[in-house]
Amino acid sequence: MPGIEISAVADGRDVHVLAYFIDTASPGLIAFLDRQREDRLRRVRMMEERLAALGAPIDIDPVLADARCGRSVGRPQIATALVVAGHVRTRDEAFDRFLGFGGPAFIPREGASPEQVVAIVHAAGGVASLAHPGVTRRDHLIPSLAAAGLDAIEVRHSDHDEATEVRYRAEARAHGLLVSGGSDFHGPAGHRIARLGIVTLPQADFNRLRAAADRRRVH
Repeated sequence: MPGIEISAVADGRDVHVLAYFIDTASPGLIAFLDRQREDRLRRVRMMEERLAALGAPIDIDPVLADARCGRSVGRPQIATALVVAGHVRTRDEAFDRFLGFGGPAFIPREGASPEQVVAIVHAAGGVASLAHPGVTRRDHLIPSLAAAGLDAIEVRHSDHDEATEVRYRAEARAHGLLVSGGSDFHGPAGHRIARLGIVTLPQADFNRLRAAADRRRVH
């Protein structure tokens, strides 16, 4: 199943939208992701400058090398560079001290709104789900996103406990949305590495997502 996590922007903060069953050859999606990568490079360079001014210089070359290979770069790679440079012990500490929203090295993202991202996902034949709402706590966005065509909410997630899942299943029902789920694994670093494959989605929920994608492709 092809999929991607896309960062949108609302009120100067990231909103992550999960796209499932997309056509990876969609010209509109490819062009949009190219613009996203360009903005990520802008942010990476500005964060490097900010960190240097804060007395925590990093070696940005490995990050830029990843970008040249087509990889998506951003704060996780900067956090790793801070660990390598010895300024922090863990990536979580890097976010807590420097890179988290409102932190001294945080650079706001510039980009598409969540509503625009939902439309881009739909144009690529996919279904769109609001990622990890229990982590980002942007519940006030759910009604407007549902009205804009959001398909689902990620109710199952590594950082969602049982009560949080129950809460967002109820939110999904209230707004006529489907549910998605996953571990949010982003590679061999970070606090979710041990949870790869542990968080799964019940078959019935997965079937509903697939059916929604099939209907979109038919139309």
